[in-house]
Amino acid sequence: MRKLGLIGGMSWVSTELYYRRINSQIQKKLGGYNNAHLLIESVNFNDYVRLQAEDDWGKVSGLMQRSAKRLEKAGATAILLCANSMHRVYDDVAASVDIPVLHIAECIGAKMKADGITQAAIIGTRNVVTASWFRQRLVGHGVSLIPPDPERVAEIDRIIYEELMMGQATRASERVLKTLITNIAKENVEALVLACTELVLIVDPKANILPIYDSTEIHADAAVEWILGGD
Repeated sequence: MRKLGLIGGMSWVSTELYYRRINSQIQKKLGGYNNAHLLIESVNFNDYVRLQAEDDWGKVSGLMQRSAKRLEKAGATAILLCANSMHRVYDDVAASVDIPVLHIAECIGAKMKADGITQAAIIGTRNVVTASWFRQRLVGHGVSLIPPDPERVAEIDRIIYEELMMGQATRASERVLKTLITNIAKENVEALVLACTELVLIVDPKANILPIYDSTEIHADAAVEWILGGD
């Protein structure tokens, strides 16, 4: 198995989801007591939240690059940024190391293209769903995206930062997301992308009226393919 590097801690909840998914899939595919060879660089997300609030993405990029270099030096053969939002600085991070960095939106877009999805909606934090750097990756795979609704974006952003990143999954927020997804399904879309790694805590991808593309699961599964020798 190839050794994989994870830049986590954004949030710890997200990193836990990645760790569980990658190892459960490795064990499922290989059987026995097999686990993935993983290196985890877990950062202090409080520093990143402050820098995001100050719109200082240059410093965010620098921190991410240093983490990636440490993982490469430690023997990682590829890297995952375990947060959708951190892919805003993906190009800088990828250029700073000599090993692949698997882009979360590219993984999602490739799967949607393979499934024949051409029209979708995305939900996640404000700085992901309203940004062209994420949306253009999906568009590049032939997926048209409906415009984000400001009120919907604000409510989901609040739930993510105030609850999910703290490990809290409330019934009230589950109901809010169920209503929002029901309303999205009435629009001209074929699928919904969960463009936040923690949203799966309150959205069941397998029990919804729309096909759900969970970014965490798709990204983690791409990592498993890499670990087992896929290109």
